[in-house]
Amino acid sequence: MQFDKEKMLQLCNEWSKNTLMETLEIEYIDAGEDFLVATMPVNSRVHQPMGLLHGGASVALAESVGSAASIMFVNPEKQEVRGIEISANHLKSKREGVVTATAKIVHKGASIHLWEIRIVDENDKLVSLCKLTNMILPKR
Repeated sequence: MQFDKEKMLQLCNEWSKNTLMETLEIEYIDAGEDFLVATMPVNSRVHQPMGLLHGGASVALAESVGSAASIMFVNPEKQEVRGIEISANHLKSKREGVVTATAKIVHKGASIHLWEIRIVDENDKLVSLCKLTNMILPKR
């Protein structure tokens, strides 16, 4: 089966409706056979009390893009993706603008996927570096 970038992006953006991803205004913008890219605006909706991008919002972005990326490697009619562990290093603060998260596969097993998610600002400066482990389960 050949990878269809436009279909993948449409699917991810449709699945985001009425979810946390829509609340955070996460938009999937690029995809390839081993990566997925999404953006999130940085504004008061994702700030912590000091007016900076909340680490939890960054982690929500990372888990969203990494979990959606695992969908590329499973049959969603027969399998489900569950994030089981995420870690994040927040390296740079951000007050406004847009951050972009790119999930790249590190390990693609039958039951475990490991993703590295780099979140950068508009100048390609690293804001957060995350690692996500997804478990692939049979659909019930």
